[in-house]
Amino acid sequence: MAQPQSDGNGKVPALIIIDMQNDFVSGSLPVPDGASIINTINSLSALPAFRLKIATRDFHPPDHVSFAETHGKPTFSTLTIFHPDDTEKENGKEQVLWPVHCVVHTTGVEFVPGLETSQLDAVIDKGTHPGVESYSAFRDIWGRGVTRLPNLLKENHVTDVYFVGLAGDYCVRYSAIDSLDFGFRTWVIKDATKSIKDEAAVFEELEKLGIRCITSEEVKKLFA
Repeated sequence: MAQPQSDGNGKVPALIIIDMQNDFVSGSLPVPDGASIINTINSLSALPAFRLKIATRDFHPPDHVSFAETHGKPTFSTLTIFHPDDTEKENGKEQVLWPVHCVVHTTGVEFVPGLETSQLDAVIDKGTHPGVESYSAFRDIWGRGVTRLPNLLKENHVTDVYFVGLAGDYCVRYSAIDSLDFGFRTWVIKDATKSIKDEAAVFEELEKLGIRCITSEEVKKLFA
């Protein structure tokens, strides 16, 4: 793993590549134009200014709670779900029921061809528990199960976290909001992200929360 160093301004930036997987690009749950950001992500990943480069994967069991098939319901319908430990069913959350996607030991879970992964310092898998939904790279939707990402960033003295990948309105959005909540300066690189729906609305929401949404060219100028 690379040894993080300050950029001279006391900042240690990390690049987080969210869910650039076959099923989200050309498989069962494709994000429109998802393949179009691969080269931009690769150009960012090649920047030496990023002291830590991490990718995430949805990594689901075949009976995951987010799958419509698990519940015998139509895809893209909604259902109230509860944490497996919530035996009293006191804290329900509305769940979009997705097509089966990113199942372990399938080609859909693999990183999309063309994505440069040789420079990655770590891969974070999420959504591994069959009964727990996890959009964020940091924690599940209830905030009970935390991944190793927060500790990995803190152990490497990261101050600024830059997000790219899929989908902007789900896993990128949730991850960016959690990043801010964990105390990191947070950035979303707009032309290295694609959303299922209205990207502009997502960027506007994130900006209002204090997350900076910029272009890859602006990032390169920051690091020049």
